[in-house]
Amino acid sequence: MTTREATKSKTSSGVARSGRLFVLELSGDRIHAMNPDGSDRKTIVTNCRYPDGIVVDSEAGHIYWTNMGIPHLNDGSIERADLDGGNRKVIIPQGATYTPKQMHLDREGRKLYWCDREGMRVMRANLDGSQVETLVETGRGDKVRADQSRWCVGITVDPERRHIYWTQKGPDNGGQGRILRANIDIPAGETPANRTDIEVLFDRLPEPIDLELDLANRVLYWTDRGDPPRGNTVNRVPVDTKADPEIVVTHLMEGIGIALDVPGNRMFVTDFAGSVYSADLDGKNERNFLYAQGNLTGIAYAEI
Repeated sequence: MTTREATKSKTSSGVARSGRLFVLELSGDRIHAMNPDGSDRKTIVTNCRYPDGIVVDSEAGHIYWTNMGIPHLNDGSIERADLDGGNRKVIIPQGATYTPKQMHLDREGRKLYWCDREGMRVMRANLDGSQVETLVETGRGDKVRADQSRWCVGITVDPERRHIYWTQKGPDNGGQGRILRANIDIPAGETPANRTDIEVLFDRLPEPIDLELDLANRVLYWTDRGDPPRGNTVNRVPVDTKADPEIVVTHLMEGIGIALDVPGNRMFVTDFAGSVYSADLDGKNERNFLYAQGNLTGIAYAEI
């Protein structure tokens, strides 16, 4: 374990806190918790239904995750449990969302945001699952659903400027992936399907998947699982400029999940080949500390 990973911080009340990773294993339908170097690994939840996105509310002592379900059955769901996996509860039942993917927790706003892939939507709800809303709808119906360029996958939120960011990945290695941004609030008189405030920040990407936003430094990060040289990478870009994206991590095996520890200057990444990586935020000091762990999807980092 490195000095940074071993170091524990203290809250203003003097209570020691230490970082934990929460990792979703799609192939085993399980959730694992571990230290940031992979040690003290524990399976805390089993019998999920193709889990994909996970967030942690450490203050409330909860984890939330999405279950994709079987896409053509429209049976996705979202669950909540305690940090140790106890008190498990379905908060968004099957059928209320089609194929939920990455999820974002707005702690101050007390909202969950997620992308619904085959549902072709960006959605949100209260933390108890009430007040489910559709913020963006890119299509509707089985015929349009076959168009993967409409599939919404990764999501992050800027609560200060009230923006949502999301990916539409397009077909596998299709070069049709996009990253988009819109206001959280739908313009007056408009609907999720016809809102006019949607910006395309980047297009012609190989296959962008999950997003994270470093709010302190205004930098957007994402994984791309398409073919090299631009795919199987972690990318970043300042969100308030017209700069070209910078590739900071390469040679992933279908990169999926990403989590940032900005105070610790590090990121954590998962790929579908079953690896968990850590690296500095600029991509230096990359380390693959777990591998061949099944098909991994979402990852979250939290100070517990």
